[in-house]
Amino acid sequence: MFIRKHCERQYLDLIKNIIKYGTIEKTRNGATRTLLGQSMRFDLTNNTMPILTTKKMAWKTCLRELLWFVNGKTSNNILKEQNVKIWNDNASRDFLNSRNLFHLNEGDLGPVYGHQWRHFNAKYINCDADYTGQGVDQLQNVIDMLKDPKERKSRRIIMSAWNPLQLDEMALPPCHILCQFHVIGKDELSCSLYQRSGDVGLGIPFNIASYSFLTHLLAVHCQLKPKEFIHHIGNAHIYEDHVRPLLKQMKKKPKPFPQLFVEPRRDDINSYSFNDFVLENYESHPNIKMDMVV
Repeated sequence: MFIRKHCERQYLDLIKNIIKYGTIEKTRNGATRTLLGQSMRFDLTNNTMPILTTKKMAWKTCLRELLWFVNGKTSNNILKEQNVKIWNDNASRDFLNSRNLFHLNEGDLGPVYGHQWRHFNAKYINCDADYTGQGVDQLQNVIDMLKDPKERKSRRIIMSAWNPLQLDEMALPPCHILCQFHVIGKDELSCSLYQRSGDVGLGIPFNIASYSFLTHLLAVHCQLKPKEFIHHIGNAHIYEDHVRPLLKQMKKKPKPFPQLFVEPRRDDINSYSFNDFVLENYESHPNIKMDMVV
């Protein structure tokens, strides 16, 4: 009898392999153990939502950040109002100055993910400017293609956050840089993500959840069925300070993934709110503390 391996085991195996075989590298923000070209696949069928269970995940923070991207926002103040703190260090005055972004007010992250998703390459003024009709609305283009039976089989349903023309205007160049959507069979939606740089201890669990949330959202919005999230990581690394807590996490046995329901279906992708996402049966091991490296 074939027994399918829990998808979370891939993440635990990635930790093990990096710790065991990774090359020690001195990087701009500390020593890491690094492996190149790593991949994982996560089943999304039957409303499965791959939120890690071997530690408690701040999935609400992850979802709020995703909706911030979807709405094309780049102000950290919007996140702070929702008690989302993950961008605080990158939005600080000192960090912006380190990126020569003296013209941006504290809290303005520049043309990061949301700007590129919804207004790709539109001239960036500040986080409060109205960019309606400017740049390329990549996310809406993805939606239009997925809704069109003649276009949804295209191999060109791609959204990119990597814009070389505006990298120097961003508080932080994007780590998860390109996603591609695929419709297989009649109506099964999958997403492939290419991530140039992956902090395996803290960032990668969020990225898995974020793009799985996005795939579920687009499946509902475009009347498709979520199938799979496929994660490609160019540079997968573990910071030395994270090794000890990750060794502890490796010993935990994964629990069943929760289920996600997005309801109701809205007419406009901008109209979805946090309360439209219902996560059921999420059980996990306790939180494992790791400090974010900026």
